[in-house]
Amino acid sequence: MNLRTVSAVALAALLGASAVNHVRNPKFYYPVVPPVLCTEKDGNLGVMTRNQWVLASAVPEALAVAGLLAPKTRKATATATALMFTGFTAGHVSALRHAFGPAGTPEARRIHAVRLPLQIPLVLWAWSIRRA
Repeated sequence: MNLRTVSAVALAALLGASAVNHVRNPKFYYPVVPPVLCTEKDGNLGVMTRNQWVLASAVPEALAVAGLLAPKTRKATATATALMFTGFTAGHVSALRHAFGPAGTPEARRIHAVRLPLQIPLVLWAWSIRRA
């Protein structure tokens, strides 16, 4: 097994664990869903609840697992995964802004100050698999 295949399998394992965790522990991901996307508050543009967004975001992660494991779809899936991680960055920025806002806590600040920069290596990791 070459290094790119090992990398693809490792990323698929990470995404699989994340997809399962979205279902098992959705509240962990609530802060990453920008409030404007949620139906819970009047005046928001949301079409789904926060919980529905979290559960829905597990779907592309699960699909990425399958696509990364199949050599014929790996390049396209790696490209889509890099774009997905890039898109998720907006939610991490929103969570960090709220963590440092009036209702933020020291714990939330620490968590989101770490989670946001993790998007960069995730995007680069997916992109490196794409180049195979």
